[in-house]
Amino acid sequence: MKSTDMRGLGLIAGQLGDHDLHVFLLPYERRQKRQPLQNVLGAYLGISGSEVSLIDGEFGRPELDRRHGAVVGFNWSHSGDCALIAIGRHCMPGIDIERRRDRPRALDIAERYFCKGELAVLTSTPLNARSTLFLNLWTAKEAVLKALGRGIAFGLDRLHVASIQDQPVLRWLDDDDASAWQLQRLDVGIDYVAALAWRGSARKIHCWTIGV
Repeated sequence: MKSTDMRGLGLIAGQLGDHDLHVFLLPYERRQKRQPLQNVLGAYLGISGSEVSLIDGEFGRPELDRRHGAVVGFNWSHSGDCALIAIGRHCMPGIDIERRRDRPRALDIAERYFCKGELAVLTSTPLNARSTLFLNLWTAKEAVLKALGRGIAFGLDRLHVASIQDQPVLRWLDDDDASAWQLQRLDVGIDYVAALAWRGSARKIHCWTIGV
């Protein structure tokens, strides 16, 4: 990842094309609420973060108020002391980040929420690698559901994600064409796992850290 600061965001925002996605990793504290997200979005809208108006979509996904237009699409996620923001033009990305830690109940959770194919792979995975695979699958599934604008209430078992050469691949998505989707694992350091998803053709992903 390249590094920048808030002062450099305006220049970066001007470089966003229709075949790009911009991703930012930044420090985060819950007391900040949505202010870091608004600050980054403000650079893309040409206004201050305090002027960015966000609304909640039908299923709770934050969206830009209609007065900001419909060109810029975004999504964000936070875990631990980090946040991840994805921004695209004429695209609704989904992104998820999770702190890396042992998940002793990974199989229990997969039995309840994952599809049979994912559960079978997790069951056959050695214990010392199971938590990492679980997080890779979880973040990929979350990213797709967030790109749909639905979240986990849609049902984690209504899509099948495979891991091929350490990259997620969407095998099946209920009521949709899985081949129309793009999934990408993101390198966000050794302490976190993250994934990015969007529906449409391939795009070039550009990643920056802000003050991390």
